This record gives sequence, C-alpha cells and structure tokens, in this order.
Amino acid sequence: MHKQQGQKKKLLLINPINAFTRDIPFLTESLSPPLGLGIVAALTPEDWDIALIDENFDTFTYQEADLVALSALTSAVRRAYEIAGIYRAKGIPVVLGGIHASMMPEEALKYVDAVVIGEAEGVWENLLNDFETGSLRQTYSKNAGKIFHSPVPRRDLFHKGYGLANIQTTRGCPFSCDFCSVHIFNGPMYRYRPIPEVLDEFEGIDHNRVFIVDDNILGTSKNSIERARQLFKGIIERGIKKDWVCQASINFADDESLLALASESGCRTVLLGIESEKAEGLIETNKRLNLKKGTEHYAEVFSKIHKHGISVIGAMIYGLDSDSEEDLYARSEFLVQSDIDTHQANILTPLPGTPLFERLKTEGRLTATNFPDDWDRYHCFDVVYKPKKMSSEKLKSVMIDNWDMIWNRKLMYRKFLKTLKQTGNKTAANWAFFGNIERYNLALGKMREPYKSDQIFFKG
Repeated sequence: MHKQQGQKKKLLLINPINAFTRDIPFLTESLSPPLGLGIVAALTPEDWDIALIDENFDTFTYQEADLVALSALTSAVRRAYEIAGIYRAKGIPVVLGGIHASMMPEEALKYVDAVVIGEAEGVWENLLNDFETGSLRQTYSKNAGKIFHSPVPRRDLFHKGYGLANIQTTRGCPFSCDFCSVHIFNGPMYRYRPIPEVLDEFEGIDHNRVFIVDDNILGTSKNSIERARQLFKGIIERGIKKDWVCQASINFADDESLLALASESGCRTVLLGIESEKAEGLIETNKRLNLKKGTEHYAEVFSKIHKHGISVIGAMIYGLDSDSEEDLYARSEFLVQSDIDTHQANILTPLPGTPLFERLKTEGRLTATNFPDDWDRYHCFDVVYKPKKMSSEKLKSVMIDNWDMIWNRKLMYRKFLKTLKQTGNKTAANWAFFGNIERYNLALGKMREPYKSDQIFFKG
C-alpha cells in the first residue's frame, strides 16, 4: 500500500475461529475477548491506525493493511493460515502469535512471514521497527522475567457483544500437567504483575463481569497465596464492584478467610482442574496436588466454596490410557452426583507442546495428522488419537452417551436450583447454568437442538 508523507500505516489485527464452532450459537455471556490482540494494539505506536476483525462476531472481508497480525489457538490455526494466505498473495506481510505458533514455529513459518514466540511485550516494538526498515525477521522472542508489566489492552477495539471483559494478573505455572503447555509458553514459575497496576486496570474496565484469565489465580506457594489475598483486599478497598470468574487448583478451598475475601471482592465462579475422580487418572495426568489432597476430599472442597457464594466449574478429562468404557460412565456419574455446578467434560486432546502430544506422536497413536487441516479437530470434542482400552470410534460414541447424560435438560435445571440453594447467589447460579449450556452446545449442538441466549434464566 503506497503511503503519502505523514499518512499513518495500517495494522490489521485478526481473531480467527475454528470452523467447528462457526455455526454454533455461542452465548455472549461466556465469550472472552481476544486479550492478546488488545495488548498488541496497546503496544503499537500512535502513528499506526489499528483495526480488528473478530470472527467471533464479524464475517471476514478483506481490508487493506500495511501489516497483518493474527493470534490463534491450535484449533483455529488452519483458519489463521488461510487468512494469512490471502494477504501474502497481495504482498502484505503477516505475523502470527499465540500458543500454537509458539509451539510450532517451523510449521507456522510455512504460512506467515514472522512468528512471535511467547509473549508480545518486549518484542512487538522491535518487530515494528524491523518492518519499517524492511528487515522483518522470521522469529521474535525474549526471555520472561519474574515480574511482568503489560499495557492496558485496547478494549475499545473489542466487539460490544462480549458478555464479559478479561484481565491477566499472573503468568506461568510450576506444574507440568501432561496435557498442558502453559508451563512451556509462559514459564515454569508464577510471574506477577504489580498489584497496583492490576487494580488500576481492573478499576478502569467498563464492564461489570470479568474473567481473570490467570491459569491459577492463587498459586501454591506462601508468597503467591499472600499476593492473591492482597489483590482481593485491594479490590474491596477500592470499592470495585464487579463480578468475576477465575481458575484455580483445589487448594482454593484451603483457607476460608481467603475464600471470604475472594467472594467479597466479586468472585462468583471458579474453574477447578479436577481431571479425574480416580487416583490412576491423576497419576497419569501428573495432577500432583489433586493426588496429594486425595479424591475423597473433593466434596469438602466444593462445600467450602459454595458456602461463600461461589459456584464450581469442574474440568474433567475423558479417554485417559487408564480409562475403560465403564470408567467413562463412572466419571459422568461422579459429575451428576457431585456438587460440581458446571460440567466440563473434554476428550483428551494432545495439543502441540505438551508431553502428551510428544508421547502419543512417538508411540504412533495420533490419528489426525493431516496438518494443518486436521488441527481443526483439536478442540477437545473429537478423538484425534488411538485410546488404549477401546477404539477411537468407540470412545466417540461413548462420549456422546456421556454428554447426553451430564447435559440433559432436566439435570441442568436441577443443578441450577441446587447451585442457587447452596451458594445463595443468583449470579453464581446463573453463570453455572449458562456454563453448562455452552458446553452442551459445543459438544452436542450440531447433533441436537442447541440452546440460545434467551433461554438463560437470569441476566443479572
């Protein structure tokens, strides 16, 4: 694109989505904005015009640009490559970031001009300088420090249809769960943003519902737990009135004074990585903390959290090597009978960068390997590997039975009323209910009649 002197350059940001989800009626209450692209926009100097195409809401149409930047999960990366090809065919450079490109940079460089490996802070400015001097490199990365600073994302670019905002207060994880690559992408230790910086951003968010996207808001060390305490206190002391959802380990329930602060500061829902109700499954997934606590204590954990008006999303994995067909039905029965409010029932998915992916690849057990096309199937609701105790086809058919079991309408209504009674909080119960609907739509929406947003009980 030819620029006249003084004319601003154009940066086009694109959030691609996976074809599997394109026709599913998402509930705007649970969609999370593309935070990484908002941070990239905030890192971009004022002499650039910036636009965002977000396929969660927008139908992609070609726009002129000087530089295009996309970020994609594994399940959406083929779509990212497809869009990149449109711009590269016109001689417009394309940059790709996000976890998939960071784990598979050599693959990504077949389809884009440059890859940001890891975090954008500290490298995006260099990339733009190289672009302007015609010396764009293929890869950009930097070592992550113990403390990280991040600019306030350009939330003005996000679509107004999002039902919640999002924010990040920590990065990294010291655990090395078999199915997860966070400890590789963000580092094997908790890294903190200064609390005043977080509170300033949190206070300035023009939305009353917020997703704190940290992989574990609490951590496990004394320092990380104390930091969470100070964060909750800071929200309360500043009088910030927002409802928020977070992710944590089961030690979230260890200290009831901390739970009380979380609740008072606005926590309404917490996602806990349960993964399995069996010790064998926890050993296999390397969920050391759950194993140490003991599966017999799950009920006590849920009860303590409910007592403080917070609902529980229980994340479970199906199709582990230790799983028989009977084990899968038993896992669903555990979900049904437990006090977990929102059921997250994913098929084991070997994502690039995880120990699981490398092991199954070495063992020749990956069955969806026509890349990049088959990355479309790596969305946690398909079988892309050969299980040990049944065929891939059997696992998929059994999972459809299990999804019908844990997301049938009567059960979801009953769980909603139970959550409302146990938490005494309408917002916590409502979030739990639409969480179940969202998972139902993803798992069964193309085979059953999907729910739509107007079928949610409460909007408050």
